[in-house]
Amino acid sequence: MKTLKKITAVSAIIALGMTATAGIAETLRLGDFQSTSHIVSIEGTTRWMAAVEEATGGALSFQHFPSQQAAKSKAQLDAVNNGILDAALLGTLYHAESLPLNSVVGLPGFYSSAQQGTKALQAMLKEGPLREELLAAGVTPIFGFVLPPYQVLAKKRLGLAEDWKALDIRTSGSTQAMTARSMGAVGISIPGPEVYTAVERGRLDAVLFPLASVPGYKLNEVVSHISTNGSFGGYSFVMVVRSDLFKDLPEDVQAKMLELGAETAMHVAKAQDDSVEGLVTQWKDEGIDTYTFSDAELASLTDSMKLVGQDWLERINADGAEAVLENYRALTSK
Repeated sequence: MKTLKKITAVSAIIALGMTATAGIAETLRLGDFQSTSHIVSIEGTTRWMAAVEEATGGALSFQHFPSQQAAKSKAQLDAVNNGILDAALLGTLYHAESLPLNSVVGLPGFYSSAQQGTKALQAMLKEGPLREELLAAGVTPIFGFVLPPYQVLAKKRLGLAEDWKALDIRTSGSTQAMTARSMGAVGISIPGPEVYTAVERGRLDAVLFPLASVPGYKLNEVVSHISTNGSFGGYSFVMVVRSDLFKDLPEDVQAKMLELGAETAMHVAKAQDDSVEGLVTQWKDEGIDTYTFSDAELASLTDSMKLVGQDWLERINADGAEAVLENYRALTSK
């Protein structure tokens, strides 16, 4: 009887394992343009991969290609569609041509914290145009999160909109480039890993960047002024898996990836928000001018940026764009 029970138990375990692994790749090749020392990787990507591997008992594992090892930041989506990668953490603003509606997150003046913005993004990825756009691009969104609102980092204090005229400013994609242009500056799109050198060599006058990401690129070493209460747009990351591959995964594995993805999204958002206060204190101690815009400066900047949303609608000229913008505004106003 004991032998029979053991055989039955072992058979059940084997059957469960076969159900969990049937039709799936042993290892998913996952691309990422962030370094493993970046907060997005530590609290986001690598944390999620480890959680999925543990939850599936190792049936689903990952081969991670961080720091653009498999594909450049702007080529991650193509790499997934071409089979070079199975999954990727996309920086959606780098793919504005393929994912124009998803670039709405780059607009200035919306969310005030990574947690607030991430809640809005997760809702929009669950159903609606942003999700449909990704599916049409051949990938399935697993989870998404945003960086804290972008601030300006420079070698001189930038306040009123007139202070920005004719400056070369690093922006993340075309949506943020419109924000820079609205204040008379020139928006230059340079991948995060290349920004340090561009500032150091004088190619850039200033950088629009989320404060939680500054340590990952050591930008505090090459600037002397950092704003803390601006809202110069946002940036979204979306973890995607090639749709045909994702559909072949067992439903329980899919569900676990999504469940752990939702948890990871809010975790990495909170980790970023929590890190900002300590970073500002650290930079002050290093002699960096970390400053808040005055009411007059904020009014000047807001006035200059107020038409960016309308410019975005006209530029992308996509069906459903106005509805996306209104939904985004409603979700981030809570």
